[in-house]
Amino acid sequence: MTLMMSPRIRRSPFYEATVRDGVTHFTVYNKMLMPTSFGNLEAELHRLMHGVAMWDVAVERQVEVSGPDADRLVQHLSARDLSTMQVGQGKYVAMCDHQGRLLNDPVLLKLSDRYWFSLADSDMLLWVRAVAGEGNFDVVVCEPDVSPLAIQGPKAEDLVAKLFGEHIRKIKYFGCIETDLQGIPLVLCRSGWSKQGGFELFLRDGTQGDALWEIVKSQGQEYEIGPGAPNHIERVESGLLSWGGDTTPDSNPYEANMGKYVDVNTPVNYIGKAALQRVAAQGPDRLLVGLILDGTAPSAWPLVER
Repeated sequence: MTLMMSPRIRRSPFYEATVRDGVTHFTVYNKMLMPTSFGNLEAELHRLMHGVAMWDVAVERQVEVSGPDADRLVQHLSARDLSTMQVGQGKYVAMCDHQGRLLNDPVLLKLSDRYWFSLADSDMLLWVRAVAGEGNFDVVVCEPDVSPLAIQGPKAEDLVAKLFGEHIRKIKYFGCIETDLQGIPLVLCRSGWSKQGGFELFLRDGTQGDALWEIVKSQGQEYEIGPGAPNHIERVESGLLSWGGDTTPDSNPYEANMGKYVDVNTPVNYIGKAALQRVAAQGPDRLLVGLILDGTAPSAWPLVER
Protein backbone atom coordinates (compact mmCIF):
# COMPACT_ATOMS: atom_id res chain seq x y z
CA MET A 1 0.00 0.00 0.00
CA THR A 2 1.30 3.46 -0.91
CA LEU A 3 0.09 6.66 0.73
CA MET A 4 -0.59 9.37 -1.85
CA MET A 5 0.61 12.76 -0.65
CA SER A 6 -1.59 15.84 -0.87
CA PRO A 7 -1.73 19.32 0.69
CA ARG A 8 -4.07 17.83 3.31
CA ILE A 9 -1.18 15.80 4.74
CA ARG A 10 1.66 18.03 5.85
CA ARG A 11 5.32 17.22 6.33
CA SER A 12 7.12 18.32 9.46
CA PRO A 13 10.17 20.61 9.44
CA PHE A 14 12.20 17.52 10.41
CA TYR A 15 10.88 15.34 7.57
CA GLU A 16 13.99 15.44 5.37
CA ALA A 17 16.22 14.70 8.37
CA THR A 18 14.17 11.66 9.34
CA VAL A 19 14.36 10.34 5.77
CA ARG A 20 18.15 10.74 5.77
CA ASP A 21 18.35 8.90 9.08
CA GLY A 22 16.41 5.90 7.82
CA VAL A 23 12.75 6.29 8.74
CA THR A 24 10.84 3.24 7.52
CA HIS A 25 7.26 3.85 8.68
CA PHE A 26 4.94 6.84 9.08
CA THR A 27 1.43 7.33 10.34
CA VAL A 28 -0.86 10.35 9.91
CA TYR A 29 -1.52 12.35 13.07
CA ASN A 30 -3.04 15.84 13.25
CA LYS A 31 -3.03 15.79 9.42
CA MET A 32 0.78 15.43 9.38
CA LEU A 33 3.22 12.62 8.68
CA MET A 34 4.61 11.21 11.92
CA PRO A 35 7.55 8.76 11.98
CA THR A 36 6.72 5.54 13.81
CA SER A 37 9.80 3.40 13.14
CA PHE A 38 13.36 3.58 11.90
CA GLY A 39 13.54 -0.13 11.14
CA ASN A 40 14.70 -1.57 14.46
CA LEU A 41 12.16 -1.27 17.26
CA GLU A 42 14.38 -3.05 19.79
CA ALA A 43 17.26 -0.63 19.17
CA GLU A 44 14.89 2.35 19.40
CA LEU A 45 13.53 1.11 22.73
CA HIS A 46 17.07 0.49 24.00
CA ARG A 47 18.05 4.09 23.22
CA LEU A 48 14.99 5.38 25.03
CA MET A 49 15.68 3.26 28.12
CA HIS A 50 19.48 3.61 28.25
CA GLY A 51 20.65 6.54 26.13
CA VAL A 52 18.89 9.32 24.22
CA ALA A 53 16.05 9.01 21.73
CA MET A 54 15.34 11.87 19.33
CA TRP A 55 11.73 12.06 18.13
CA ASP A 56 10.10 14.15 15.42
CA VAL A 57 6.86 15.04 17.21
CA ALA A 58 6.01 18.11 15.14
CA VAL A 59 2.55 16.54 14.81
CA GLU A 60 2.01 17.76 18.38
CA ARG A 61 0.42 20.98 17.13
CA GLN A 62 -0.19 24.06 19.22
CA VAL A 63 -3.32 26.14 19.57
CA GLU A 64 -2.15 29.60 20.57
CA VAL A 65 -4.36 31.98 22.53
CA SER A 66 -3.35 35.60 23.06
CA GLY A 67 -5.03 38.93 23.72
CA PRO A 68 -6.79 40.74 26.57
CA ASP A 69 -9.16 37.86 27.37
CA ALA A 70 -6.63 35.03 26.95
CA ASP A 71 -6.64 34.15 30.66
CA ARG A 72 -10.44 33.95 30.77
CA LEU A 73 -10.77 31.87 27.61
CA VAL A 74 -8.06 29.39 28.57
CA GLN A 75 -9.72 28.85 31.95
CA HIS A 76 -13.14 28.50 30.29
CA LEU A 77 -11.71 25.70 28.13
CA SER A 78 -9.82 23.84 30.88
CA ALA A 79 -11.31 21.59 33.58
CA ARG A 80 -8.55 22.60 35.98
CA ASP A 81 -8.10 25.65 38.20
CA LEU A 82 -5.47 27.80 36.47
CA SER A 83 -5.75 30.82 38.79
CA THR A 84 -2.23 30.37 40.18
CA MET A 85 -0.53 29.45 36.90
CA GLN A 86 2.66 31.44 36.29
CA VAL A 87 4.63 32.40 33.19
CA GLY A 88 7.06 29.59 32.39
CA GLN A 89 4.78 26.94 33.85
CA GLY A 90 2.93 24.10 32.15
CA LYS A 91 -0.06 22.07 33.30
CA TYR A 92 -1.70 18.88 32.08
CA VAL A 93 -5.34 19.75 31.46
CA ALA A 94 -8.56 18.13 30.33
CA MET A 95 -10.59 19.94 27.67
CA CYS A 96 -14.20 18.77 27.69
CA ASP A 97 -17.47 19.49 25.94
CA HIS A 98 -20.64 20.56 27.74
CA GLN A 99 -21.49 16.93 28.56
CA GLY A 100 -18.11 16.39 30.22
CA ARG A 101 -16.73 14.26 27.38
CA LEU A 102 -12.96 14.46 26.98
CA LEU A 103 -12.08 16.34 23.78
CA ASN A 104 -8.33 16.48 24.34
CA ASP A 105 -5.68 16.19 27.05
CA PRO A 106 -3.07 18.81 26.15
CA VAL A 107 -0.19 20.23 28.07
CA LEU A 108 -0.93 23.93 28.51
CA LEU A 109 2.13 26.20 28.46
CA LYS A 110 2.01 29.80 29.68
CA LEU A 111 4.53 32.02 27.90
CA SER A 112 5.24 35.70 28.45
CA ASP A 113 2.34 36.98 26.35
CA ARG A 114 0.37 33.94 25.19
CA TYR A 115 -0.73 30.38 25.93
CA TRP A 116 -0.11 27.20 23.95
CA PHE A 117 -2.32 24.13 24.11
CA SER A 118 0.04 21.34 22.99
CA LEU A 119 -2.42 18.91 21.49
CA ALA A 120 -3.19 15.30 20.85
CA ASP A 121 -4.78 14.28 17.53
CA SER A 122 -8.01 16.27 17.15
CA ASP A 123 -9.27 19.49 15.56
CA MET A 124 -9.13 21.64 18.68
CA LEU A 125 -8.26 24.81 16.75
CA LEU A 126 -11.83 24.82 15.39
CA TRP A 127 -13.30 24.19 18.86
CA VAL A 128 -11.29 26.96 20.52
CA ARG A 129 -12.18 29.46 17.78
CA ALA A 130 -15.87 28.55 18.03
CA VAL A 131 -15.92 28.93 21.82
CA ALA A 132 -14.04 32.24 21.58
CA GLY A 133 -16.48 33.58 18.99
CA GLU A 134 -19.63 32.43 20.77
CA GLY A 135 -18.41 33.91 24.03
CA ASN A 136 -17.25 37.17 22.45
CA PHE A 137 -13.78 36.79 23.98
CA ASP A 138 -11.26 39.45 22.91
CA VAL A 139 -8.53 37.05 21.80
CA VAL A 140 -6.52 35.87 18.82
CA VAL A 141 -6.60 32.10 18.28
CA CYS A 142 -4.21 30.54 15.76
CA GLU A 143 -1.92 27.62 15.02
CA PRO A 144 1.59 29.10 15.28
CA ASP A 145 4.69 27.98 13.39
CA VAL A 146 5.80 25.73 16.24
CA SER A 147 7.11 22.17 15.89
CA PRO A 148 8.42 20.12 18.84
CA LEU A 149 11.51 17.91 18.71
CA ALA A 150 11.58 15.51 21.67
CA ILE A 151 14.81 14.44 23.39
CA GLN A 152 14.00 11.56 25.73
CA GLY A 153 15.93 9.05 27.81
CA PRO A 154 18.09 8.83 30.96
CA LYS A 155 20.92 10.79 29.32
CA ALA A 156 18.67 13.44 27.78
CA GLU A 157 19.21 15.98 30.55
CA ASP A 158 22.99 15.75 30.16
CA LEU A 159 22.65 16.41 26.44
CA VAL A 160 20.29 19.34 26.92
CA ALA A 161 22.64 20.81 29.55
CA LYS A 162 25.46 20.51 27.03
CA LEU A 163 23.36 22.35 24.43
CA PHE A 164 21.90 25.11 26.62
CA GLY A 165 23.89 25.25 29.85
CA GLU A 166 23.71 23.79 33.35
CA HIS A 167 20.86 26.11 34.36
CA ILE A 168 18.36 23.90 32.52
CA ARG A 169 18.70 21.27 35.26
CA LYS A 170 16.65 23.58 37.51
CA ILE A 171 13.64 23.56 35.17
CA LYS A 172 10.77 21.75 36.85
CA TYR A 173 8.56 19.21 35.10
CA PHE A 174 6.38 21.00 32.53
CA GLY A 175 8.43 24.13 33.17
CA CYS A 176 9.47 26.06 30.06
CA ILE A 177 11.75 28.88 28.97
CA GLU A 178 11.96 30.93 25.79
CA THR A 179 15.47 30.62 24.38
CA ASP A 180 17.46 29.84 21.24
CA LEU A 181 20.11 27.40 20.07
CA GLN A 182 22.74 28.88 17.78
CA GLY A 183 20.22 31.52 16.72
CA ILE A 184 17.33 29.08 16.23
CA PRO A 185 14.32 30.34 18.24
CA LEU A 186 12.86 27.79 20.66
CA VAL A 187 10.77 27.17 23.71
CA LEU A 188 12.50 24.56 25.86
CA CYS A 189 10.18 22.49 28.05
CA ARG A 190 10.86 19.63 30.44
CA SER A 191 8.25 17.31 29.00
CA GLY A 192 7.74 14.36 26.68
CA TRP A 193 5.59 11.28 26.18
CA SER A 194 7.75 8.91 28.19
CA LYS A 195 8.71 8.33 31.82
CA GLN A 196 12.44 8.17 31.03
CA GLY A 197 12.91 11.91 31.43
CA GLY A 198 13.75 14.51 28.86
CA PHE A 199 12.83 17.74 27.13
CA GLU A 200 10.96 19.00 24.11
CA LEU A 201 12.44 21.70 21.91
CA PHE A 202 9.54 23.69 20.48
CA LEU A 203 10.99 25.04 17.23
CA ARG A 204 9.54 28.48 16.41
CA ASP A 205 10.80 28.70 12.81
CA GLY A 206 9.85 25.81 10.55
CA THR A 207 12.56 26.68 8.03
CA GLN A 208 15.24 25.63 10.53
CA GLY A 209 14.07 22.11 11.34
CA ASP A 210 16.88 20.42 9.47
CA ALA A 211 19.52 22.58 11.15
CA LEU A 212 18.11 21.92 14.63
CA TRP A 213 18.00 18.16 14.02
CA GLU A 214 21.63 18.05 12.92
CA ILE A 215 22.86 20.15 15.85
CA VAL A 216 21.14 17.91 18.39
CA LYS A 217 22.28 14.76 16.60
CA SER A 218 25.93 15.82 16.38
CA GLN A 219 26.12 16.95 20.01
CA GLY A 220 24.41 13.79 21.24
CA GLN A 221 26.81 11.17 19.93
CA GLU A 222 28.52 10.67 23.28
CA TYR A 223 25.11 9.98 24.84
CA GLU A 224 24.17 7.16 22.43
CA ILE A 225 21.63 9.32 20.61
CA GLY A 226 19.57 7.98 17.76
CA PRO A 227 16.24 8.56 16.04
CA GLY A 228 13.05 6.94 17.13
CA ALA A 229 9.38 7.58 17.77
CA PRO A 230 7.05 7.65 20.77
CA ASN A 231 7.18 4.10 22.09
CA HIS A 232 3.90 2.44 22.98
CA ILE A 233 5.57 -0.36 24.95
CA GLU A 234 7.22 2.12 27.29
CA ARG A 235 4.25 4.46 27.55
CA VAL A 236 1.81 1.62 28.40
CA GLU A 237 4.17 0.28 31.06
CA SER A 238 4.52 3.84 32.39
CA GLY A 239 0.76 4.43 32.50
CA LEU A 240 0.69 7.33 30.04
CA LEU A 241 -2.66 8.02 28.41
CA SER A 242 -3.10 8.00 24.64
CA TRP A 243 -6.09 10.17 23.81
CA GLY A 244 -8.01 8.46 21.01
CA GLY A 245 -6.05 5.25 21.54
CA ASP A 246 -7.14 4.53 25.10
CA THR A 247 -10.33 6.59 24.99
CA THR A 248 -13.55 6.67 22.98
CA PRO A 249 -15.48 9.78 21.87
CA ASP A 250 -17.73 9.30 24.92
CA SER A 251 -14.98 8.96 27.54
CA ASN A 252 -14.82 11.48 30.37
CA PRO A 253 -11.67 12.39 32.33
CA TYR A 254 -12.61 10.20 35.30
CA GLU A 255 -12.92 7.13 33.10
CA ALA A 256 -9.48 7.92 31.67
CA ASN A 257 -7.90 8.20 35.15
CA MET A 258 -7.53 11.98 34.81
CA GLY A 259 -9.69 12.76 37.82
CA LYS A 260 -6.81 14.25 39.82
CA TYR A 261 -6.42 16.89 37.10
CA VAL A 262 -10.09 17.94 37.25
CA ASP A 263 -11.18 20.62 39.72
CA VAL A 264 -14.90 20.43 40.53
CA ASN A 265 -14.82 22.06 43.98
CA THR A 266 -13.23 25.40 43.12
CA PRO A 267 -15.07 28.62 42.19
CA VAL A 268 -13.70 28.70 38.63
CA ASN A 269 -16.15 27.89 35.87
CA TYR A 270 -15.39 26.01 32.67
CA ILE A 271 -17.13 24.07 29.93
CA GLY A 272 -18.49 20.77 31.23
CA LYS A 273 -18.14 21.54 34.94
CA ALA A 274 -21.70 20.60 35.91
CA ALA A 275 -21.47 17.28 34.08
CA LEU A 276 -18.10 16.51 35.65
CA GLN A 277 -19.44 17.33 39.12
CA ARG A 278 -22.11 14.68 38.60
CA VAL A 279 -19.54 12.09 37.50
CA ALA A 280 -17.31 12.95 40.47
CA ALA A 281 -20.23 12.49 42.88
CA GLN A 282 -21.53 9.25 41.37
CA GLY A 283 -18.27 7.72 40.19
CA PRO A 284 -17.48 6.71 36.60
CA ASP A 285 -19.38 3.88 34.94
CA ARG A 286 -16.13 2.39 33.64
CA LEU A 287 -12.43 2.87 34.33
CA LEU A 288 -9.29 2.49 32.27
CA VAL A 289 -6.90 0.20 34.15
CA GLY A 290 -3.53 -1.40 33.54
CA LEU A 291 -2.65 -5.05 34.00
CA ILE A 292 0.57 -6.38 35.51
CA LEU A 293 1.35 -9.84 34.13
CA ASP A 294 3.57 -12.35 35.93
CA GLY A 295 5.85 -14.86 34.25
CA THR A 296 8.37 -14.74 31.47
CA ALA A 297 7.85 -13.14 28.10
CA PRO A 298 6.11 -15.44 25.59
CA SER A 299 8.30 -17.20 23.08
CA ALA A 300 8.32 -15.91 19.54
CA TRP A 301 6.52 -17.90 16.89
CA PRO A 302 9.07 -18.59 14.15
CA LEU A 303 7.98 -18.28 10.55
CA VAL A 304 8.54 -21.47 8.59
CA GLU A 305 8.43 -21.59 4.83
CA ARG A 306 6.78 -24.73 3.51
